[in-house]
Amino acid sequence: MPGHSSTPVPSQRAYDGTMPLKITGAVSPELLDLPWSIPLETWPEDTLAALPRGISRHVVRFVRFSGRVLAVKETVGPMAQREFTMLKELGKMGAPCVVPFAVVDGRVDAVGEPLPAALVTEHLQFSLPYRALFSQALRDDTMDRLIDALAVLLVRLHLLGFYWGDVSLSNALFRRDAEAFSAYLVDAETGDIHAHLTEGQRRYDIDLARTNIIGEMFDLQAAEELDDSVDPLLLGDRIEERYKELWAMLTGKETFTDNVRYHLAERVKALNELGFDVAELDMTQTEDGRELSIRPKVVDAGHHSRRLLRLTGLDVQENQARRLLNDLDEFRVVTAREDDEVLAAHEWLDRNFEPTVRAVPRDFRRKLEPAQVYHEVLDHRWFLAKKKPNVTMPEAAASYVKNVLPARPDEEAVLGQEIGALPDAESEAPTETRAIRAWQSFPRTTKPAPKD
Repeated sequence: MPGHSSTPVPSQRAYDGTMPLKITGAVSPELLDLPWSIPLETWPEDTLAALPRGISRHVVRFVRFSGRVLAVKETVGPMAQREFTMLKELGKMGAPCVVPFAVVDGRVDAVGEPLPAALVTEHLQFSLPYRALFSQALRDDTMDRLIDALAVLLVRLHLLGFYWGDVSLSNALFRRDAEAFSAYLVDAETGDIHAHLTEGQRRYDIDLARTNIIGEMFDLQAAEELDDSVDPLLLGDRIEERYKELWAMLTGKETFTDNVRYHLAERVKALNELGFDVAELDMTQTEDGRELSIRPKVVDAGHHSRRLLRLTGLDVQENQARRLLNDLDEFRVVTAREDDEVLAAHEWLDRNFEPTVRAVPRDFRRKLEPAQVYHEVLDHRWFLAKKKPNVTMPEAAASYVKNVLPARPDEEAVLGQEIGALPDAESEAPTETRAIRAWQSFPRTTKPAPKD
């Protein structure tokens, strides 16, 4: 019509694969091969690794990618970028958390409609969400050990100045650590890093942890996955109690009037036994000189794992390291190698550790980490020794592989199963997604590491 102007309507053309994606983080062209133009919940089965998933407010899927497994979470772009940066910073600080891989933004579907951004992280090997652990026949104290692991994680994060803001069992992954568990942060969406946390920030995280854990226990109870003897309210109280105990031990102030050197050494020894090194101490003397107050200022987790890494090159969990170091110390006494710790450690690797873990057939190497296998063989040897004295490690390893390990679930990757439906010993083995890096070669130093 004359004098009338109209704005052209853009055509809804089909997505031709050339529309730009914004990928932050990993430099990996193979990321472009993933089906970013369709919603994550409809990704094809041949792309996915059917690992057990925890409860999440977002759509989360595990995908096979270049010989590894990645976790992909759909969210909004700014939040994905913020969480990516947060996890990266926490990793630099030494926090136990998943490793961020990439942020993928600018996604559109076949008709050009926008899709959510995606945060991509590396899957933590040999880890499981807490609900998957409850679908296995674990001991009655499993819940206590999971709560203790979460309390340790929360303390470690608070010492680093990280305010979590959404503490729960669902937002952590758990790995076996000798007789205990180690917990890892997997969701940092609500977190923030400060120079120091206030009492109020720590208090809020603890209260939130208690509330969320009680709710999660009631969920397990409703699904009939929680033993009738377990009281959800008591478990909620437990994380608060364990947190306060550990925080007081690590940061509490003590005052002494005599034998200060002894008390100082005992305090440091107690922290080392908990798995923490003391980098700095605040010591304050009263004006009259009669009293000295001591407060740890900088504490660093990983006392035993760092010592084992320095001696052997083995990078393992803290409680696993404690157990392996005890065996190493026993080896030094038996072999009269107490004078040279480094040489004894290399001999222990050659004669004890490596032959034991190599006794595990390749088909069973997805079940447990090498250090966890060694720990369990030590336990099995003790059990055998009650009936027959002087059981050797090769004998114990052979018996363990024959009688114990076959019945264990594959904890490297429980594939092809929903939570609550893990395979029994006679089920068909799930497809392996990747070779286990820890089993491909055992890390070793080629020459003695320098002494601290």
